[in-house]
Amino acid sequence: MSEPQDWVAPTCDGLADLLEAAELDAWDSPSLCEGWLVRHVVAHMTMPARLTPQQFGAGMAAAGGDFTTFSDTVAARDAALPAGDLLAQLRSAELHAWQPPGGGGAGALNHAVIHSLDVTVALDRPAVAPPEAVRSVLDQLTAARGAVFGLDLGDTRLEATDLDWGWGSGQLVQSDGGRLVALLGGRTLPDGRVLARG
Repeated sequence: MSEPQDWVAPTCDGLADLLEAAELDAWDSPSLCEGWLVRHVVAHMTMPARLTPQQFGAGMAAAGGDFTTFSDTVAARDAALPAGDLLAQLRSAELHAWQPPGGGGAGALNHAVIHSLDVTVALDRPAVAPPEAVRSVLDQLTAARGAVFGLDLGDTRLEATDLDWGWGSGQLVQSDGGRLVALLGGRTLPDGRVLARG
């Protein structure tokens, strides 16, 4: 059985392949991350491949310890990098081996899969994460009962239409596994669906 970290590289490589083959205007299309274009999402995803621990610490200090402020600043700045540089960073060994502090391989996989879906769902493209990776993230987020992103799943039944996967009881929400991950990540789908906040 693969470890969660093993699926990070194929997810990031798949997103790089998709964007490399896409029209240039795809980079300036809205993502599922509110206020971010696709290029902002990729700049955020690849931040670990560019910043040393010292640079990360200095940036967090400048942001008053607020990671959201820090990541928004980096995304806004680094979204202007050439697309070729961002694609190379998506494919980099540094990014594929990175783990968020305290998050381990599971946290790294969540980061890769959820942000890849911020791009692919918004562009109406198939998920680039392997099905096993999507299932793993579904299991992780539902095991926490939505708490990771402040959701209330108490009256919700989730069923994937492309995987043999389901969870919970209550109001039925059906979609492909990738879109279910996006919903569990607190995103609003292009069709307007969103899960209830806690």
